[in-house]
Amino acid sequence: MVHHSGSIQSFRQQKGMNTSKSETVKEHPLKPSRRSMPCLAQSQTHPQSLSKHSSFLQPNHVQPQLQPQPLSAGTSAAAVDVASERAKVMETLESNLLKLSNTEYGDPFLDVGKDKDTYTDDSEHGNYDARTDQSLLIQNKLTRQKTEPRTKSSLKSDAMASSGLFFKDGKKRIDYILVYKKSSPQVEKRSTFEKNLRAEGLMLEREPAVTNSDIMFVKIHCPWETLCKYAERMNIRMPFSLQRNIRELKSWLPRNPMKLDKEALPDLEETDCYTAPFSHARIHHFTINNKDSFFSNSTRSRIVHHVLQRTKYEDGKSKMGINRLLNNGTYEAAFPPHEGSHKSRHPIKTHGAQNHRHLLYERWARWGMWYKYQPLDLIRRYFGEKIGLYFAWLGWYTGMLIPAALVGLFVFLYGLFTMDSSQVSKEICEANETIMCPMCERNCTLQKLNESCIYAKVTHLFDNGGTVFFAIFMAIWATVFLEFWKRRRAVLTYDWDLIDWEDEEEELRPQFEAKYSQLERVNPITGKPEPFQPFPDKLSRLMVSVSGIFFMISLVLTAVFAVVVYRLVAMEQFASFKWYFIKKYWQFATSGTGVCINFMIIMSLNVVYEKVAYLLTDLEHPRTESEWENSFALKMFLFQFVNLNSSIFYIAFFLGRFAGRPGKYNKLFNRWRLEECHPSGCLIDLCLQMGVIMVLKQMWNNFMELGYPLLQNWWSRRKMKRRGQTMENKISLPQWEKDWNLQPMNLHGLMDEYLEMVLQFGFTTIFVAAFPLAPLLALLNNIIEIRLDAYKFVTQWRRPMPARATDIGIWYGILEGIGVLAVITNAFVIAITSDYIPRFVYAYKYGPCADQGYRQEKCLKGYVNSSLSVFDLSELGMGYSGYCRYRDYRAPPWSSTPYEFTLQFWHVLAARLAFIIVFEHLVFGIKSFIAYLIPDIPKDLCDRMRREKYLVQEMMYEAELEHLQRERKKNGKQYHHEWP
Repeated sequence: MVHHSGSIQSFRQQKGMNTSKSETVKEHPLKPSRRSMPCLAQSQTHPQSLSKHSSFLQPNHVQPQLQPQPLSAGTSAAAVDVASERAKVMETLESNLLKLSNTEYGDPFLDVGKDKDTYTDDSEHGNYDARTDQSLLIQNKLTRQKTEPRTKSSLKSDAMASSGLFFKDGKKRIDYILVYKKSSPQVEKRSTFEKNLRAEGLMLEREPAVTNSDIMFVKIHCPWETLCKYAERMNIRMPFSLQRNIRELKSWLPRNPMKLDKEALPDLEETDCYTAPFSHARIHHFTINNKDSFFSNSTRSRIVHHVLQRTKYEDGKSKMGINRLLNNGTYEAAFPPHEGSHKSRHPIKTHGAQNHRHLLYERWARWGMWYKYQPLDLIRRYFGEKIGLYFAWLGWYTGMLIPAALVGLFVFLYGLFTMDSSQVSKEICEANETIMCPMCERNCTLQKLNESCIYAKVTHLFDNGGTVFFAIFMAIWATVFLEFWKRRRAVLTYDWDLIDWEDEEEELRPQFEAKYSQLERVNPITGKPEPFQPFPDKLSRLMVSVSGIFFMISLVLTAVFAVVVYRLVAMEQFASFKWYFIKKYWQFATSGTGVCINFMIIMSLNVVYEKVAYLLTDLEHPRTESEWENSFALKMFLFQFVNLNSSIFYIAFFLGRFAGRPGKYNKLFNRWRLEECHPSGCLIDLCLQMGVIMVLKQMWNNFMELGYPLLQNWWSRRKMKRRGQTMENKISLPQWEKDWNLQPMNLHGLMDEYLEMVLQFGFTTIFVAAFPLAPLLALLNNIIEIRLDAYKFVTQWRRPMPARATDIGIWYGILEGIGVLAVITNAFVIAITSDYIPRFVYAYKYGPCADQGYRQEKCLKGYVNSSLSVFDLSELGMGYSGYCRYRDYRAPPWSSTPYEFTLQFWHVLAARLAFIIVFEHLVFGIKSFIAYLIPDIPKDLCDRMRREKYLVQEMMYEAELEHLQRERKKNGKQYHHEWP
């Protein structure tokens, strides 16, 4: 009796102390700041404030939360007869009829009480701590005696509980869901784990599945005291002071149609506030208007996940964490619940949003919002900073693509409008007497040059006077994009309170601990012993991994070589085809079928690459999960990049470069003649290769991102119907079971999303000189991609764990590497693949305007004839006579040195090398200069950060001084205006 009454008395004292602290804050508000950001205010972060029409989601209507509720009015009376109470408790324990209590502000170290309406697995019930259950059952009986009458508030609690967001009492919000199979043999581990979770202060409640009798759900609630304890340990920043200061634009300013109306997002009003790391000792410094909404739902889930990762399930150093329990089959899944349904029967304009998920769907995931800015603060609040940064980066990248797409479209239109007036195209289209040499060994016939008129005009669309300008522009654009993203990231990390946040010491991976548990050394940061990987072992494993990477790259090159052989064989077959259209355009048919076959090989090898990259990363035994993710992401990028771009590199730099000349062609395996470029150049093949791969790849990715989850969810619903579930039962499923039927987030998290966009960034920048429409295609795809990802995250996936991050990780370094490679590649494409340099040399050295300067298209008159060499057909031995022409700079057969390179060839070669050197140095110099001019953090943000740091210290000093002075005055002591 003494023990129970003492614990209750200390509990009451503790609750009263907290109440007085919060009241102190209300009496003396702190000074507002000048910092404008969406503040995580208690009155705003809770979904219940979204709509006044969704009162059934508002627990504040059931029980006011400003002050803690006492345990029970009958506690003192119950303490009179201890013996009878103990007898009743033991009888209750033996019958297993009572459940864990649901008292809202009970002792966080006590288990949840039990009632007859809550399901408990009998096989696990005997593993609970008897002393804990004894205390709780006493409390449960007294609580039940008081709350037996069915009042309106109890009916409303039942309605909230049936919504699937609360415990059965309708008061405790569900912060996390664990799912396990009752047939699983890991009963002891699960019971120990849940018992330790209760000891950490969490409250648990079990619920059987409606659609599957073998599935059991464990609902987890984190009480106020446990939230405060772990928020202080995790150094979570919370609002320090708050004052509304909504800034409205003048009425005469036009409204930006891309911005969402303020009334559309009532939960995201701009306020002035400071934030500081939460401290329970200084809880009176924080504005706590409502304990239920002081910590946002994502923060609550993150705290629970933190506890789940560090709770033991067996005795041992490494026998802890929900991840290990998921891997060994103890639990089937662990996820935070969604905040209700994403759809509503009533329009959002008239009835408001039911919850944050509904608001995200209506204002972000719907296709009608494609032209609107993303509500990044709401995304961050619902999904966490890591996913919020991904969508911020994706939106920033998409917005930066707009000027690149416009300039690329302008270059394309310039080529379209000047196509008919191009001197080169005119000469090719009018060359009806120029005979070209056969481009294949046996079945090709002699063709006239004017038959390539269409190819010449199409080539001019991409290879014109604006090509060099666009290549320089895109190189500078890549630098500006990355530099301004760093500034944008700095603003976001400041607004989202991530400036001073440092990732906590990550726990070691279970595989790493199991492998190196015998070798330990002291961690220089924590000062604790931990498993250690010797350097020789690490080096050997790294060498094996690098060897595997090179093997996979060689496999890609082998696949490219197979496509090259196919092209050599197919061109002979298409040239002798019965259909006249294919026989006439056999080169286009060869290139088109080669691209399609190459794309199928690319997609089939992607599955192999992912498995190999996974095995190689596990072989390295990375120490932490972040190291594993970075290593895996780098391997996947290398594999995918080589797989997608190897065929493009072949066409850009190798196709037609080593074919030889008529009468002396080079052959593969002494059998197949190497492929030549078209008389109008190889650029058309490069454009076709890039266009087909880019369009088909984006279509396939969009299908896999949205179509595949839709099919999986449809199949899950079909299986439910097969089990006899009616439509009424499906509608009445609780929220946790609806979430269980959704698809989990990808195993690798955001890695697939980033990888897709980074590869697209490579397509947009690396060969942009050959395909100026790439930024436009990327822009159109990304507009769809944002809504696809939004729809997928909101409706098709379970709610991912809200995680914190300050940047996009290793992907920024990869983007910088792509930017450097893009400069080099575009220099070579302009110098080698396109005809820009040969035309430039002819206009200034050999054309009619030689030594006079390039003025207009007439300076290129005679360029086509100058770029074609002459060959004697009688040397072929195929019964032809006369002369034919081919693309090269060689002496004619009647020269003293027949078929040798002419002086013009060496001039063109020197000009190409000089252009590469000048272009690279010029562009790299401009990039470096721009990067130097653009600071990583805006100056006004630096000033605000320094000012805030100073003011926070001053405000905390003043608040602490005022608090201590009030305490002295209350105690009747004299006080002075000085720091005690």
